[in-house]
Amino acid sequence: MTRSEAVRFLRTEPSMAFTEGRLLALRDGVVYVLAPDGWARLGRERPSTAVWIDREAAEDWCELEGWDLHLLDTVPTPGAF
Repeated sequence: MTRSEAVRFLRTEPSMAFTEGRLLALRDGVVYVLAPDGWARLGRERPSTAVWIDREAAEDWCELEGWDLHLLDTVPTPGAF
């Protein structure tokens, strides 16, 4: 059994709808976006304008946007049901 790779976080560029950008997560080669109903799978290609951020910056983003920090620990593992 192999261990899942650590989750890495990204942030998209700000837009009119998302003035602080969107929070993304990469786990095991799959990109997810944080949506109102949890993490939604985007696929294997990360948006070209997304920038890598560390866990602390992801926590700061969650606090600024009013999201529960616990969500950072719930990024799905691809293939897990």
